[in-house]
Amino acid sequence: MRKGTKIGLVLMALSLTAATAAFPASSRTQAKNTFIVGAEGDPILLDGSHVADGTSLRVITQIFEGLVRNKPGALAIKPALATRWKASKNGLAWTFTLRQGVKFTDGTPFNSAAVCANFTRWWYRRADLQGDDISYYWNTVFGGYARPAPGSNGPDKALYRGCKTAGPNAVRILLTRRSSSFLGALALANFAIASPTALKKYKADEGTVGADGGFRPTGTFATQNPIGTGPYKLQSWRIGDKLVLVRNEGYWGPKAKTKTVIVRPISDTNARVQALQTGEVDFANNLTPQDAAVVKANSSLKVQYRPAFNVGYVGINQKLGPLSKPKVRQAIAYGLDRKSVVGAFYGGQGQLADQFLPELVEGFAKKGVPQYTYNPGKAKQLLQEAGEKLPVELEFWYPTDRPRGYMPDPPRNFQAFAASLEKSGFKITPRPGQWRGGYVSGLQSGKAALYLFGWTGDFGDPANFLNVHFGVQTDLFGFNDPKLFNLLTRADQETDNAKRVKLYQQASIYVMQTLPMVPYVHTTVAVGLRKNVKGYVMSPVELEKFDSVVVG
Repeated sequence: MRKGTKIGLVLMALSLTAATAAFPASSRTQAKNTFIVGAEGDPILLDGSHVADGTSLRVITQIFEGLVRNKPGALAIKPALATRWKASKNGLAWTFTLRQGVKFTDGTPFNSAAVCANFTRWWYRRADLQGDDISYYWNTVFGGYARPAPGSNGPDKALYRGCKTAGPNAVRILLTRRSSSFLGALALANFAIASPTALKKYKADEGTVGADGGFRPTGTFATQNPIGTGPYKLQSWRIGDKLVLVRNEGYWGPKAKTKTVIVRPISDTNARVQALQTGEVDFANNLTPQDAAVVKANSSLKVQYRPAFNVGYVGINQKLGPLSKPKVRQAIAYGLDRKSVVGAFYGGQGQLADQFLPELVEGFAKKGVPQYTYNPGKAKQLLQEAGEKLPVELEFWYPTDRPRGYMPDPPRNFQAFAASLEKSGFKITPRPGQWRGGYVSGLQSGKAALYLFGWTGDFGDPANFLNVHFGVQTDLFGFNDPKLFNLLTRADQETDNAKRVKLYQQASIYVMQTLPMVPYVHTTVAVGLRKNVKGYVMSPVELEKFDSVVVG
């Protein structure tokens, strides 16, 4: 998931609210037709093409739909506004057959012209809207623009080439090179299809870009008139108070089971839990392990967990010191007491990682993965076989702030790992740093030998984990491995899914054989609900649909 900027966007959203505490009990409507969500803040905007934060995208997911979607509770790609799709033999054209009889909530027909209008909007985005702060996901997936701004890629480097209608009920998405991962990316709320009529009428792209890189619309599409085809539509939004969604009675599929959804911004985690306990909200997002324990202890509440879709790892830069030697990297893997760290610091929400991919992601290798159980004696032996004199001195970077789901207490992780490495033939020099005060930039510029880092998936495809990190040479890991690069390129270009999965399994095993890093944890994310809430299906990408929810 997007680092740095995404966090900044969420913080910007949170700044719109005071640390909202519990709401008056009288404000809690007990009607079964209302589902009240305790969110971590207000959305920034209700236009997926302009935002990248989960708080905004969770609401956008209720209003808009894309061509495809993730299966509820999983990552498998299922039909949404497209009923089926097929790649051409050369993999450069994908034909999507569209669902018929669908209308946007402003009455505009959904058809091939509407789909291509949205792709054209993204492809011809004006220069000041092309930066990662606004267009991160288009940049990540499609990688360029028809009229690029300075610093942006143009058509020669973009994956996207065009959108063509094939009658009113089919479109062809044209690519410049073979890619299968883009299909999974189309499930992102950022590529949901909006009413072309509303985009124009409510001036979706008119506005300015602030000093923080965020879009400041002067039109009302993203604040008052977000028009999609989803099971809900926006009724009202008062920043700092509540956002109200109502059921789309003209929805093409099964109607939402609950008529009204109210999203209340509560930036403080303790206040969200308190509101859940008093019945002022039905759902509290993103609980810490400590908060989850409090919710579990209340007989009126329950905890559900999002499947693990992230990875925490100890990075290894092969350009520094002796780290280019395979046996030194193996010694690090044997010298990290990963099991103890996961058991001690993750409150039961951590799963010991034996590879970079979470188990949920296609390409996860169920056998053949090298295992590196903590073994100080073996680590020392490997260092000596590598010709190193003990102890081997290494700098170990770690962040002092900015906890993540995969790293809730970075200093404690570092202290435990440093202690186990020092028992395994290493002498560790600590290098603490602030996340946005030089830590991340230092890692990405290749200054750190060992370091704590991690990743949360953007979308449900192995390319978003393996290709992003190990598909090309980077300063972060400092290695050049054409065999791995070619394997990952082949995997992303393969359109036969069974063959593609096997290629990614090979790559996952190979990464653990060559050890550009040592993964140690995949973590679940806890949310709290009242026990009378039924039908809430957890999403690995944290963007659950509310249309299946019933409040008993």
